[in-house]
Amino acid sequence: QVQLVESGGGLVQPGGSLRLSCAVSGLRSLRSDDYAIGWFRQAPGKEREGVSCMSMNEGSTTYYTDSVKGRFIISRDNAKNTVYLQIHSLELEDTAVYYCAATSSGRWAPPASIDYAYWGQGTQVTVSS
Repeated sequence: QVQLVESGGGLVQPGGSLRLSCAVSGLRSLRSDDYAIGWFRQAPGKEREGVSCMSMNEGSTTYYTDSVKGRFIISRDNAKNTVYLQIHSLELEDTAVYYCAATSSGRWAPPASIDYAYWGQGTQVTVSS
């Protein structure tokens, strides 16, 4: 059973940065030809949206939704079984609960909630002055 635990959220001023972490367990190795990890967010009153994802194979192919390109960076540390989401130039509109999720369905980009079977509990990011 794949388990994911997010951390790193908090209260940040506009223009600030955060690095979210997603600790992954239950896989033999984070480097896997079968899985992809995605980051999603859900703002109050809005539907959950996929913002970025990465294949866990050696190629580490990444995807970013247009609204976060240039500000979000997804990365991984295989030794720590952790996937990160670095967020720069935070905007008020980035306020949301951020989730990481895993899929082995083969459908991983663009990240759609329906394609991801395993989810973390989420971490709150609040951007406020």
